[in-house]
Amino acid sequence: MRSARDALSGNKLLRSGAFINGTWVKCKESFPVYCPSTNEVVCEVSDAGAEEASSAINAASTAFESWRNTPAKDRSSLIYTFYQNVCGMKEMLANIMSAECGKTIRETRVEVDYGASFLQWFAEEAKRIDGDAMAGANNQSRRFVFKEPVGVVGLITPWNFPIAMITRKLGAAMAAGCTSVIKPSEETPLTALALAAVAAECGIPPGVLNIIPSSRELTPLIGDIMCESSIVKKISFTGSTSTGKLLFKNSANTMKRLSLELGGNAPFIVFNSADIQNVIESALIAKFRGNGQTCIAANRFLVQKDIHDEFVEKMTKAVQKLEVGDPFDEKVDVSSLINTSGIEKVESHIADAIEKGGKPLAGCERHPLGPNFLLPSIIDNCNETMSCMKEETFGPLIPVMSFENEQQLIDMANVTDSGLAGYIFSSDVAQIFRVGKELQVGMLGVNTGAISSETIPFGGIKESGFGREGSKYGIDEYLQLRYICLGGL
Repeated sequence: MRSARDALSGNKLLRSGAFINGTWVKCKESFPVYCPSTNEVVCEVSDAGAEEASSAINAASTAFESWRNTPAKDRSSLIYTFYQNVCGMKEMLANIMSAECGKTIRETRVEVDYGASFLQWFAEEAKRIDGDAMAGANNQSRRFVFKEPVGVVGLITPWNFPIAMITRKLGAAMAAGCTSVIKPSEETPLTALALAAVAAECGIPPGVLNIIPSSRELTPLIGDIMCESSIVKKISFTGSTSTGKLLFKNSANTMKRLSLELGGNAPFIVFNSADIQNVIESALIAKFRGNGQTCIAANRFLVQKDIHDEFVEKMTKAVQKLEVGDPFDEKVDVSSLINTSGIEKVESHIADAIEKGGKPLAGCERHPLGPNFLLPSIIDNCNETMSCMKEETFGPLIPVMSFENEQQLIDMANVTDSGLAGYIFSSDVAQIFRVGKELQVGMLGVNTGAISSETIPFGGIKESGFGREGSKYGIDEYLQLRYICLGGL
């Protein structure tokens, strides 16, 4: 197993301080960042607390006054330069990500491209912010609607997409004319700080983006400060449903705007008419991207009775072929999970499923490479009582459950409180529209396991949150409407 320290030797983007008002700030305390594949300490990172959070918010507030008035074309140019620099430093960013979140180097390279695509997209959208002019009730007046930036925004991001979850929010915020205070996950602050190092070379004014890394212990404090601050006008959060609800509650006193992209429990639905080869290939993408640690990962595999046996046989063979290993090895398909807690949750779902009658067909045990490695797993004969069907597993487990007809399937798919993503595989177009209309999800993949793009409105319904990221709709999350009536004409 390659050492993360060796992999990052000489990487000029490696930073350990907070980034506030265009300056690198060393805090009084620090916390360790671990490489999940080796459990070694990659480096110590500044542990930002109340003082640093306040400084970052004030810096963003000061910068907002000039950034909001920067011509859209100039904002666009700076964001586009940011995009180009991210692309130019792809290998360094990918290595940092693989070191601290355990994703394979092939995946992290793809994520750099994916993350950069949001900067490219919103560089263009910055020039497309427009309003409306309307006729008045009579010839003596005209009515105008303007779109303006909401102000300082707090961006709280998870560890599973350390670049893309920042750029998807930050690109839209910058394009709209907002300034940001970014709180990355304590698991993956190095990628966020590396992104700041890239931004610092682009000529983006100080205070437009600020990054405050903090330990697990101080993270709740940072969240509270953002929620309670009257300067922070909006929070965008990607993470667990429980944390999203807490942010929602704690932001009530300041009437803060929120965008919440929360947990999922995506059904992966296979009808009898589906192209089985496409199903297997799509399942590998939808389930094992990020080793199952994604919010839109296929979580419940619901397979119609007549195609069930063929699906299980071919899926098991495909899962057993996946190569597990060193994230820096080009040949590896999946590497470690993020930490021991992640492994233990998957193991608890496996044990619960087997105890309740599930039939293990592949994996279902740890890999000898290390404590955070788990073999890709598949369990057949699952039912609704099992934790893996009721909860988001967030790991490399495929639980399979069969169904007979459409109505039974719809009831099974919609039983969860989550509503982020879903997947349908069928060759019957009428069936796709019938079932697709009934599925309670914000995003639906039909005959594909790859649904993400900078051009689509990413987000969920029900307890998977509200608001949309990416696409032409994403920038609206950072804009507010003002109406002016001009009379006396």
